[in-house]
Amino acid sequence: MKKQIKIGVVDAAASAKDFIDAWKKAEQGKRREPQVQLTFESFETLLKTLTPGRWMLLKTLHKSGPMSIRSLSAELRRDYKNVHTDVNLMKNIGLVERTEDNKVEVPWDIVEARLQLAA
Repeated sequence: MKKQIKIGVVDAAASAKDFIDAWKKAEQGKRREPQVQLTFESFETLLKTLTPGRWMLLKTLHKSGPMSIRSLSAELRRDYKNVHTDVNLMKNIGLVERTEDNKVEVPWDIVEARLQLAA
């Protein structure tokens, strides 16, 4: 089974409603397919966090597999310190992970980003 994460913009009210709906279904014994989501409070925050350089980092890791930050920075032709900073941020939000041998990898087979123009 492929591991998938969904990325999008969700305001606090919609997020709370989803939580309450899931809770009510669980109380009724209804099963809901588990989903992994990464949500941002605004489109601007999403763009500020997931910059083109960070998307390229994800794509490179997904294509090449686990690698050290030094190898990744060489592959991306970017400064080691900046790649290290980006990897730490991406790790903190759950888009990359460290392997047992301390390499960096993307644990997702599918990263789905969904944006709505209007509510």
